Amino acid sequence: MTNAEIEKFEHMADQWWDIKGPSKPLHKLNPTRLSYIKHQIRDHFPKKDMSKLSILDIGCGGGLVCEPLARTGAKVTGIDAGEKAIDVAKAHAKENGLDITYKCETSDAHNGQYDVVLALEIIEHVDAIEAFVQSAASHVKKGGLIIFSTLNRTPKSFAIGIIAAEYLLRWLPRGTHDWNKFVKPSELAEQLEKNGYDIQNISGLIYNPLLDQFSISNRDIEVNYFLSASHKK
Repeated sequence: MTNAEIEKFEHMADQWWDIKGPSKPLHKLNPTRLSYIKHQIRDHFPKKDMSKLSILDIGCGGGLVCEPLARTGAKVTGIDAGEKAIDVAKAHAKENGLDITYKCETSDAHNGQYDVVLALEIIEHVDAIEAFVQSAASHVKKGGLIIFSTLNRTPKSFAIGIIAAEYLLRWLPRGTHDWNKFVKPSELAEQLEKNGYDIQNISGLIYNPLLDQFSISNRDIEVNYFLSASHKK
């Protein structure tokens, strides 16, 4: 992330856990996001209990994903380039009696390998996608799993991810996203395959305005999508 991108999120750091604040969309989609993550982990490690797994969340923010995963018994580490975000994450985990390791670090500065690595809603904010994927992928143990969630670069994602989310619904501050940085699934898959990964699943994340909720789609990946890949043994 550039310094400008980091500062953008640092301004919102104190409101990470405010369900009506700038992180409202993340709170809204979090149950569906967590359901996908847990399902992929169970499929990939059918014989392992969550308490036996180590998980790294890159770009963890205030810990919205780290905390629920820590409650499953997994050993969770969250890293983020924003110092304020990490302070908020540490304080919130302490308030809730959760043992989570948080570090103010970028992926390329971090040391360690994990059974599962998460890179959720972050790759669309980096400039050097190839370097970021390589860095994130390097933290996965042989035979481990990496999961991305991001925005596809399509006309529909511009209409919904930027025009609707930032200007009409005002879910996000204007300027949160740059459509030119959105990543097509084929581009992400290509980078992962170059780093020795097999693509396991690509699924869409869709929003139903009538029900005001998100769900997983096996067909519609035109806006938000998940991609999971396994590190070749």
